[in-house]
Amino acid sequence: MSNILVTGSNGQLGNELRNLADEFSMYSLFLTDKDTLDISNFKEVEAFVIKNKINVIVNCAAYTNVDKAEDEVEMANNINFEAVKNLAEISKKYQLKLIHISTDYVFEGTSQIPYLENDPTNPKNQYGKTKNLGEKAMEQINPANSVIIRTSWLYAVSGHNFVKTMLKLSKERTELTVVNDQIGSPTYAFDLAKTIFLILPKINNQSVEIYHYSNQGACSWFQFAQEIIAASKRDCKVLPVSSKEFNSKAYRPNFSLLNTEKIRNTFQIEIPNWKESLNKCLLKLGEIKEG
Repeated sequence: MSNILVTGSNGQLGNELRNLADEFSMYSLFLTDKDTLDISNFKEVEAFVIKNKINVIVNCAAYTNVDKAEDEVEMANNINFEAVKNLAEISKKYQLKLIHISTDYVFEGTSQIPYLENDPTNPKNQYGKTKNLGEKAMEQINPANSVIIRTSWLYAVSGHNFVKTMLKLSKERTELTVVNDQIGSPTYAFDLAKTIFLILPKINNQSVEIYHYSNQGACSWFQFAQEIIAASKRDCKVLPVSSKEFNSKAYRPNFSLLNTEKIRNTFQIEIPNWKESLNKCLLKLGEIKEG
């Protein structure tokens, strides 16, 4: 039996880990959020770990509002960097396994081919910079049996995400404009949560290992939106627009496709195609019928 501390458990990924708890009943989950555990407070986390005999930490907590992070740098830094540093130090001190979730936004987004784990990072917005600092802190502290999983374009049945926004807006409008010059791969949080449980017993490394996880295949946000609207049979037209025309506060990478070969080969896992996973999510949301 492993006692797993899940931080950020009310977020998309944390919720999916909770939903899978019965299927992976060999683990005992301690589900926390910012109201029940302040992970930027070293002593508070240490006391929690000792009291509950924690063996594993899965850090799903993150400041993820990309545009707001441009103004709220200190808050983003506190969660994405300082808290990660704490978790890494505690994991090293008490010999815990640590899985930390990071992002495609640590890359500048100018590649022509999917990013490998050892490609140089060069984030171009504050969110990416704070997440990159968290990664670097973890690598420097270097707790054994610790893993960074970078993911991209996360969505789920719960929480705020692109899929649910498109479903909501397509009910209210007859036309939507979506950027068509940012390429990546959507990731269904359910798939990533299941993968975390599957790889957990196999993690055995002396220094921090980085892995990439996203659903297979590639698309633009525009193509992603088209697929959501088509699958859910909404009467709404999706129109392409450039990032410049969209004019968001924070810079977004033009290309953030992640190469997932390492995690697939190391742990012998299969990763579904993004369209297949989107349909599973829409089915759970009641937007499409089975069969």
